[in-house]
Amino acid sequence: MFSVSVSVAALAAVLVALAALRLLQKQTGGRPSVQRLVRCAVIAAVYVVLCLVLAPFSYGAVQVRIAEALCLLPVFGAEYIVGVTLGCFLANLFGSTILDVVFGTLATLLACLVTYKLRNVRIKGLAIPASLPPVLFNAVIVGVEITLFFTDYRAMSAPVWLLCLGNGISVGVGELISCTVLGVALVKLIESNAALKRVFTEK
Repeated sequence: MFSVSVSVAALAAVLVALAALRLLQKQTGGRPSVQRLVRCAVIAAVYVVLCLVLAPFSYGAVQVRIAEALCLLPVFGAEYIVGVTLGCFLANLFGSTILDVVFGTLATLLACLVTYKLRNVRIKGLAIPASLPPVLFNAVIVGVEITLFFTDYRAMSAPVWLLCLGNGISVGVGELISCTVLGVALVKLIESNAALKRVFTEK
């Protein structure tokens, strides 16, 4: 039953990603290439599958969402902004709460947009600056979300800002592992391999 749910979620991610990318490029007057459409759909599906298969690590106040490593892919093209954001939206829709659908997806969208802006910035050949937006946006947005909606902060003696800070640090550490460690390693792997780079960047 679980494998069926994962398959359905992956299929939904592919269909929604394809529809969204076509709509986006139609509005901007561009014509989507087959490669870009496929990459967008596949990344959305991979994000969903990783979250659902690794659910114990992907959801909750303390999490290391391995799929967040994909947030670094916008360094290779704007289509990955759509793919990763839709993957996050569907993963939260299938596996989390409606609040996470809203706030988690918002954090991912903003992070991917800024990561795309930082796509050419490197520190010693590594895309470390591009890995920081997912860490910061998720730490702030999801940290506040967890504090205000998933803890009884009124009954606690600590001030709300301190609780937000604590939850933000917890979320941020998970994002550092997923993005600044795994995501940066993924980008380096792709950039170092001509065949992989062609797959991820061919127009």
